[in-house]
This record gives sequence, C-alpha cells and structure tokens, in this order.
Amino acid sequence: MKIKLFFAFIFLSLTINVGDDEIGLPIKIADSKIKPLSELHNISLQKKLEKELMANPQWRSLINNKKMAVGIMDLSNPNQAKYASVNGNYMMYAASLPKIAILLAAMDAIEKGELKETPEVKADMKIMISKSDNHAATRMIDRVGYKKIESVMTDPNYMFYDESNGGGLWVGKRYGGAGDTNREPLKNLSHAATVNKVCRYYYLLAHGKLVNEKRSKQMLDIMGNPDLHHKFVSVLEKIAPQASLFRKSGSWQTYHSDSILVWGNDPNRRYILVALVDDSGGEQIIRDLVKPIEKVLKK
Repeated sequence: MKIKLFFAFIFLSLTINVGDDEIGLPIKIADSKIKPLSELHNISLQKKLEKELMANPQWRSLINNKKMAVGIMDLSNPNQAKYASVNGNYMMYAASLPKIAILLAAMDAIEKGELKETPEVKADMKIMISKSDNHAATRMIDRVGYKKIESVMTDPNYMFYDESNGGGLWVGKRYGGAGDTNREPLKNLSHAATVNKVCRYYYLLAHGKLVNEKRSKQMLDIMGNPDLHHKFVSVLEKIAPQASLFRKSGSWQTYHSDSILVWGNDPNRRYILVALVDDSGGEQIIRDLVKPIEKVLKK
C-alpha cells in the first residue's frame, strides 16, 4: 500500500511540473485574444492600486504633481490579464528604459532582412539591455536609424507611440553621442515613455506578439537574467529568488525608471510592473514599490 501511494505521489508531482512548464513564456495565445489595455483595465485592481499608492504621503504628492507614474498587469491567469495604472498616459523622460524600443526595431529589421544578424549585432543587443551599455545602444541606433525606430513604435499593430493619446515609447537621440536627433513631437523628449505603453510592450512580449513568437523568445532571452541588480531587481532577488525576471531600467539626474516582467513558479507572482519617477530619491522609491505592489496583486 505504501509503495502504491509513493508512486501515486511521484506521478502527481510529475503531472504538476509538466502543467507548470506548459504555461511558460512566451504564453501561447491566439492573436484574436490579445486586447488593448482599455479592455484589460480592471476597476477592482485600479482601486487597490490607488489606495496603496496614495497611502504614502510622498508618493501621493509626486503622483498629484505628475512626477510619478505606475502601471501594473496581473498575469496570474494568462487568459484574463488585468491592468491598472496611475498617470498611465503621462509621458516622461525615461533615460535608458526606451532602449527596449531599439531592441524591437532591430528585431523587426532582422526579420525583414533589413539588418543582418551578425555576432556583433547580437552582442550589442544583449549588452544594450542587460548592462545598459550606451555605446552598444548608439551602435544599434546607427544600424537601424531613427526613422525605423519611429515607424515600429507608431506601427498600428503596436501603437507604442500615439501622438493623440499622450505619446509613449520613443528614442530620438544617441546615448552619450553627438549627431542628429529625432525628438518626439509632443514634448520634444529624446528618450521617452509612458507606463501604459511600456506595460503593453511587455504584455505583447509575454504573449509572443512582438514581431513573432521566435523573435519574442529571442527578446525574452536578451532581457532575462539582468546584469544590473538594482531597483526592482534588488528586491525581487531577495523575496522571489526563483522567479524569472525580464527587465530594462534607466536613470539620469532626477529621472528614474524601471520596467519588469516577473514570472514566478507560483502563478500569483506573474505580473508586469512599470514605474517612472522624477525625484532625486527615485531609485529608492522604485525599490520601495515592489512589496506594496505585490500586496495589491495578492489574491
């Protein structure tokens, strides 16, 4: 009897593990089930997010003065993603975070035969994201060009930059290099983002819809296992050491930003979190956001 129970337990364990593996990244879902953020917006999640953020006097002041924006997406049920944000469509300078726009433009160019996927290109894409290397980012900008980046960001399939709705993701200047520029038209920003558009970027990435599933998987590999262990990552590596993290952050003067896709073994720790902060203490604010956000997402 004990032997039968032992093998039954082993079989159950294997079944559970196989089931978890099936819900990996990118999530397999029909194109028809991908929805705009407006249809994913969840009133209950919105109320919980606002209550948690506004309970902190410093955060409340920054939010009210348009110096802090936060977006979250609950992916615990891949077929019923839930979204909420504060100052979601407010565009801010985002430093290195928009390098994810360069990555997507490059992948699109490679897929269309406009850019050759050489070892040098692959190496630059990796360190541009994992180490936030400015020289690599500038080389990638020069390879694909501003117009290519703009065309991908404004592509109707993505709408990562929408001039009629607050702007969004934009790269219009080399990182640490001189030369011509292509600043976005609303605020004349060189490197810009809104939390809504960045959350949508990660949402499509998680579901394999950036270029195609193959290129999305490549992008996940590039954005995974970040080499910079600060901001969101510094906290998540302590409280969720087994979770897979895919991220890109940025900092310049008082502008601090971070964006992350968290994929834990526990379905309740599967989410997207994006924050933009204009404050000298922005990096610490971003660190301090993780636990309250996980509280908001907790079932």
